[in-house]
Amino acid sequence: MRFTDQFLDEIRQRLPITQVVGEHVLWDKRKSQPGKGDMWACCPFHAEKSPSFHADDRRGIYHCFGCGASGDHFRFLTEKAGMSFPEAVEKLAGMAGVPMPARDERTERREAAQKSLLEVMEIATRYFEAALAHNIGARARGYLFERGVSPINQARFRIGFAPDSRNGLKEHLAANGVSAQAMVDTGLVTSRDGDPLTYDRFRNRVMFPITDFKGRVIAFGGRAMSPDVPAKYLNSPETQLFSKRHTLYNGHTAKNAARDGATVVVVEGYLDVIAAVSAGFEGTVAPLGTALTEEHIQLLWRMTDVPVLCFDGDKAGLKAAERATDLILPHLKPGKTVKIATLPEGQDPDDLIKAQGRGAFVDVIEKARSLSDMVWSFETGGLVPEAPEERAALQARLRERANSIQDSTVRFHYQQAFDEKLKAFFAPLRQGGRDSWQRGGKPAYGQSGAYGYPSRGTPRLVVSDTLRNSRLLRSAAVADVTPREATIILTLVNHPALVEDKFEQLAALDNETPLAQKVLGDILALVVRHHDISSDDLRSALGVRGHGPALVRMSETLAAQGVWQASSETALVDAEIGLSHALALHNKKVQLNKELKAAEAALGEDPSEETFERLRDIKNQITTVDGTEALIEGFGSLSGRATRSF
Repeated sequence: MRFTDQFLDEIRQRLPITQVVGEHVLWDKRKSQPGKGDMWACCPFHAEKSPSFHADDRRGIYHCFGCGASGDHFRFLTEKAGMSFPEAVEKLAGMAGVPMPARDERTERREAAQKSLLEVMEIATRYFEAALAHNIGARARGYLFERGVSPINQARFRIGFAPDSRNGLKEHLAANGVSAQAMVDTGLVTSRDGDPLTYDRFRNRVMFPITDFKGRVIAFGGRAMSPDVPAKYLNSPETQLFSKRHTLYNGHTAKNAARDGATVVVVEGYLDVIAAVSAGFEGTVAPLGTALTEEHIQLLWRMTDVPVLCFDGDKAGLKAAERATDLILPHLKPGKTVKIATLPEGQDPDDLIKAQGRGAFVDVIEKARSLSDMVWSFETGGLVPEAPEERAALQARLRERANSIQDSTVRFHYQQAFDEKLKAFFAPLRQGGRDSWQRGGKPAYGQSGAYGYPSRGTPRLVVSDTLRNSRLLRSAAVADVTPREATIILTLVNHPALVEDKFEQLAALDNETPLAQKVLGDILALVVRHHDISSDDLRSALGVRGHGPALVRMSETLAAQGVWQASSETALVDAEIGLSHALALHNKKVQLNKELKAAEAALGEDPSEETFERLRDIKNQITTVDGTEALIEGFGSLSGRATRSF
């Protein structure tokens, strides 16, 4: 269901965010001000000893100054409580006393039908559980005992047994008022082509109920007790309730465990999940008769930022890991990735835990490798190609892998990581020690006269000098912070009202110097706690925290450079314009510095047209930034000025 902005806003306005958050945290009595809706607590998203998590009723948001978690009422419940967005809306609407929008009749009928089918699945689950406990389930209980599945885990996972009968379940369902159509719709019965008579789909099988993320049984997986059946494992068909691509075995339990900090581990089968959970890995899940899908990855990322995918150590397992890598790479986001763990060859988690105990599986999970390391291993196999064309082919394959990533930031960092690995990987062949090139009469690239370039002005040095002389990349910092960081900080000190308007942007700011990061963090914390704090009080509070001398040095630096928009005499409108430009140019500078470093490293290793083109592109971006900076010229009339800024 879609919800209007007006409906969501009404919930936010009626319901204090501290009430929502307060169900999951203990407020710090010393820092919190309940009467003002200004509350502090230890962050529920990461472990900490002193409270840096803040909830603000006036602004309707929460923010952690430690880990950066931030959002509103709805995001808190989806991130912390693991609810879907509609579930969060329904809960918050109830808390706020806001009636939910009316559903249309078609939706009501569909939900009623789904509820009916869920009730059918519950009846079937209890039937299978009773059969396992009965004399007829003795052989199935023996199988579970041999596989190390204790009675406690049998009950916990609601394992059952489907008797070897064509109509046992069918007749039981009919006796409980279930229609023939509902039996078909749930996939519990089936029929052969041309034969209208239906019969039980699952016969003589140990039954593993499959639940949705609310813990409701929506399907079954059956393990055959007879060795001569075509399929050892048989799953329910796709139904209105069940889609393999959108379901994970043990997903409901794992979701709750992940909220409490458990590692989310993906294994292959039901018994692997049960063995891992019994060993203390509550966050273990498995796909259902299919390889990992894009939908599975999104489900995993809703539970945790970095799930661990566990594969067998044989060739088939490594192939499956490589397929999963190809699937995941395009969908990576900042902070959202996976790790890959490899089991000893010939063992699955169930075998490993039974043979060597919990510690062996802990060791496998702790040694899980990053996705970028796995890609590197797949492409190199640990061997250094000797021929230049082979090295070029490796570089091309790695670039292709990185270019498949849709998110530009992650793509850039993968490209940079692969370039750095290539440089280290090929270094022994190219350099072989400081004097190896000299023995052949040629200096290493970057030395005077390398590769036939003249002793002065090699392409690398020319480009570096050009970029270094740019106004944007000049190292103008004196002592503690850069002038642009000083501009941002002093603008906020002299105009604290600007903090709230740009809070999210400031909280995410990537400062170049530790001092700037510390001062800015203290400014945000002070202004959030004291909404109407004056400039003088803010400056005094920062002085108490030891920042007084740094603020004086910043003021002197900006005065020497003629930067006026950060001063206390500047009109608020002009200060805000200047701050916006400073933030934009600062973020651009940080990004360009990273790109410059990577481009210069790439040029040193590969003086090709492509690397020169990348450097030219950086120069063009710098020119664009300079042009943007020039647009500032002439603003400031409200402050009695018409000169350009920094």
